Amino acid sequence: MKRWSLILITVLSMILLAACGQVKIVDQSSSTDHLLDQIKKRGTIRFGTEGTYKPFSYHDEKTKQLVGFDIDVAKEVAKRLGVKAQFVEGPWDTLLSSLSVGRFDSVANQVGVKPERMKKFDFSKPYTVSYAVLVVHKDNKDIHGLADIKGKRAGQTPTSNYGQMAQKAGANLVSYEDMMTAMRDVAAKRVDVSINDRLAVAEMMKTVKLPVKVIPIPAEKGISAFPVPKGNKDLVAAINRALDDMRKDGTLAKISEKWFGQDITK
Repeated sequence: MKRWSLILITVLSMILLAACGQVKIVDQSSSTDHLLDQIKKRGTIRFGTEGTYKPFSYHDEKTKQLVGFDIDVAKEVAKRLGVKAQFVEGPWDTLLSSLSVGRFDSVANQVGVKPERMKKFDFSKPYTVSYAVLVVHKDNKDIHGLADIKGKRAGQTPTSNYGQMAQKAGANLVSYEDMMTAMRDVAAKRVDVSINDRLAVAEMMKTVKLPVKVIPIPAEKGISAFPVPKGNKDLVAAINRALDDMRKDGTLAKISEKWFGQDITK
C-alpha cells in the first residue's frame, strides 16, 4: 500500500511540475505583447542603428557623437512617447535579427517596408520616401540601367533592400558591411556597380571625391519606417501618433530640411 501511495505522490508531483512549466511558457510568449508598457517603465526606447550610414546614422567627425536624420527623427519620436532614445549600434546585417531577439525595441536606419519583412515585423507609418541609384566607375560604358547589371559584380550589404534588388536583377553579389567601402571598391574597379539610396550617395559625393557616376532608377521608389516585433500594436500606434503630430506641426519637415535641404518625408 505504501508503495502505491509513493507512486501516486510521484505522479501528482510530475503533473504539478508540468503545469507550472506550462504557465511559465505562456507568460514568456505573451511578454512581448506589452512592449510599450516595458518602454514606459524603463524610461527609454532602444533603437538599433548602423552608425556608419551618412547622413542617416553616423558619427560626427569633430564631436564623435552619433548624429543623422534617422537619429533626430527617433529622438523626437521618443520624446513624444515620454521617454528617452537609446541607440545600440551594429552592422546592418545584424539589426533586424537583433530586433527579433529583443536586443532593442525598433530600428532607426532607413528600414525599407517590404512584404517579406512584414511577415516578421510590424511597421510604423513611413517617415522617408526616396529611390535607388546605381553607382558605377566614371569610365563605365556598359551599365545604363538596372537591366544592365545582370552578371556584373555588385558591391552590397546582402540583406539590404538594395542587395536584394541587385540579386533580383541577376548581379553577382560581393558582400560589404557598409556603403562607403563598397563605393571605394567601385572607384577602384574591384566591383562593377553598387546600388544605394540617392540621398546617401549624394551626401557621400559632397564629402568624398571618387571617380564614379550616378545613374538614377526612379521606378525603384522606396519607403522607410520603424519596425517593431510582431504583436505590439500599441507601440506601433504610439509611434504613428508621434509621427502624425510631427507632420502636423512641421517638425518632421524641419528635420528633413536640416539634413537634405528638402522634404523627403512625403
